[in-house]
Amino acid sequence: MPIRPARMLWALLSITLIAFFVARMAPGGQPLEPVAAGAAPAYPAAPGDAWIPPLAAQYLGFLARAVRGDLGTSALSGRPVSEELLARWPATLELGGGAMLIAILAGIPAGVLAAIHRGRPADYLVSAVSLAGYSMPVFWLGLLLILAFSVTLGVAPVSGRLDIAYDVPAHTGFMTVDTLLPEATATYGIDAFRDALHHLLLPALAMAAVPLAAFARITRASMIAVLSEDYIRAARARGLPEARIVWLHALRNALLPVITVGGLFFVSTAVAGAILTETIFGWPGIGSYIVSSVQARDYPVIQGGVLMIGLLVVCVNGVVELLYRAANPRMRR
Repeated sequence: MPIRPARMLWALLSITLIAFFVARMAPGGQPLEPVAAGAAPAYPAAPGDAWIPPLAAQYLGFLARAVRGDLGTSALSGRPVSEELLARWPATLELGGGAMLIAILAGIPAGVLAAIHRGRPADYLVSAVSLAGYSMPVFWLGLLLILAFSVTLGVAPVSGRLDIAYDVPAHTGFMTVDTLLPEATATYGIDAFRDALHHLLLPALAMAAVPLAAFARITRASMIAVLSEDYIRAARARGLPEARIVWLHALRNALLPVITVGGLFFVSTAVAGAILTETIFGWPGIGSYIVSSVQARDYPVIQGGVLMIGLLVVCVNGVVELLYRAANPRMRR
C-alpha cells in the first residue's frame, strides 16, 4: 500500500479537530481564547458576560498557531504548553523505548521457541504466559511490582527517575544518556547510570507486558506459517544447520507482520500505557502531566497534549509503512 501524503494530512487535520473540541466539551475551566482589547463581538452578548469568539474563528486561530508551534499557555504554570510538553517527552520516550526493548528481546525469541516446539510444553508455557500478559491490566501489574519488589523486598525504587543523591544536568532529557555524559561520569562514574536503570526497570516491565505478549503470539503464528514453506524444506534438504534455517532464513520473513505490530504497539506503549504507568510510578513524563492537567482542568495542556500524541501516532504509522515496504520487496513493485 503506497503512502499517501493526503491521507496523513487529513489524519492530522482530524486530530486538530479532536484536540480542539475535546478541550471545549469539558465542563468548567477558563475560556481558551482571549479577546483582544477593543475587539468587537461577532454576536450579541448578555450584559456582564465575557465575549468568546465563535467556534469557527477559535478553531482557525488555534490551527494557525499550532502550525507555528504555539499551543497556548498553561493556566497553572504560565509557561508555553509546547515547552512544557517538549520538556517531558524525553522521559516518556525513554520509558516507552525501554519497555519496547524488553518486549522485543523477550517476546520474539519466545515466539520462535514456541513455534519450533509447537504442541510441546514449551509452546504451552509461552502461550499461557502470553495470554496472561495480554490480559493483565497495566495498572494492576504495576501495583503488584511495587508491592513485591519495592515494599516487600525493598530492591527497587517506587517512583522517580533518579535518586536525589545524584545531581545530573538534563542536557538531553534522557536520563540514561545524561548520566553517561562526561559531566556526570566525572563526578559519579557509572553509579548514576546504574541508578537511572534501576529506576527505569519496574515501570518498563509493567509497560512491556502487553507488547511482549503480542510479539510472542504474532511471532509464533508467523514462524509456524513460514516454517511450512517450500524453501524451508529445500534448505533442510540441502543440509543447512537448523539454527541457521530458523534464525536467519525463517525469522527474517516472519518478522514482516511483527514490524507492523511493533510500530502500533510502540505508539500504544509510549502513549496510552504511559498515562497509567507514569501515574502509578510517579514518572515525570507526558502521561502523568496530562493526567494532572485533567484533574486541574488546565485545558490548553489537554488540547496540546492530544494534538502532540496524535502527531506522534501519524508519524510512527508513516515510518512503519516505510519499514514494511523496505522489508517486503513485493510492496515496492
